[in-house]
Amino acid sequence: METKLSFKDNTVVISPEAPFVVIGERINPTRRKKLAETMAQGDFSVAQQDALKQVEAGAHVLDVNVGIPGADEPALMRGAVQAVMGIVDVPLCFDMANPDALKAALEIYPGKALINSTTAEEEMMVRVLPLAKQFNAAVIGVIQDESGIPATPETRLKVARKLVNRAADFGVPPEDVIIDCLALTVGADHHAGRITLDSMKLVRQELGVNLSLGASNVSFGLPDRKILNIAYLALAIGSGLTTAITDPTVPEIQTTILACDLLTGHDEYAARWIKAFRKRAQAAA
Repeated sequence: METKLSFKDNTVVISPEAPFVVIGERINPTRRKKLAETMAQGDFSVAQQDALKQVEAGAHVLDVNVGIPGADEPALMRGAVQAVMGIVDVPLCFDMANPDALKAALEIYPGKALINSTTAEEEMMVRVLPLAKQFNAAVIGVIQDESGIPATPETRLKVARKLVNRAADFGVPPEDVIIDCLALTVGADHHAGRITLDSMKLVRQELGVNLSLGASNVSFGLPDRKILNIAYLALAIGSGLTTAITDPTVPEIQTTILACDLLTGHDEYAARWIKAFRKRAQAAA
């Protein structure tokens, strides 16, 4: 199944048969003081720098979030999106809970965007899914409903099916619903990582939809998080993950993804792996 995103003439395909798609996470003011301060003043130069760095590092799509308490989120979202579109040519992912801010971005976007995200809670779905249909956008569906986060792979599959079916009710096809099976910290439950991996395999097998994940959540509260995040990302790709919102400027993350692409047959004649190696060698020299 293919999920296609686009910005003008640039199309990105998310699919088990295509290379892994990296969604750059850095344009988000949460815990980033300088970005938050400049955004609040209507200055998007730091966001533009983040956009350039992420695309140069290998991001295929950029996540854009302007969640600043007390701010005019629709106006900020419109300004941030215009600033980013003016400097890079990759598809965008709009990461806001405020439907007015989402609409402000979708109205000016020339292509097929990704909405991050909706849960399976009815209140959320009736806010987000009509926008996805109206603007021909894809959406990330998070495995959570009114009862919270399901405890088993089987119950997570049930919620995923609910999301896909409810999206269809609004005219959003299955290929435009990317399921996030939710990575939870293994510091609180050492079974949490395995439950998510098993859920991903089950959703892939039963529904065939594409899968996303915030892989770094698995290490929250633990030391040496980078090692855990990289290992989990590789395991998740082996379990069917096709895209992730992550930081492509971390060299080890990008190298791990390139290695997984090569080892799963998504890098013809190792061309991308060799190109990246030469780039690293030149930088080291």
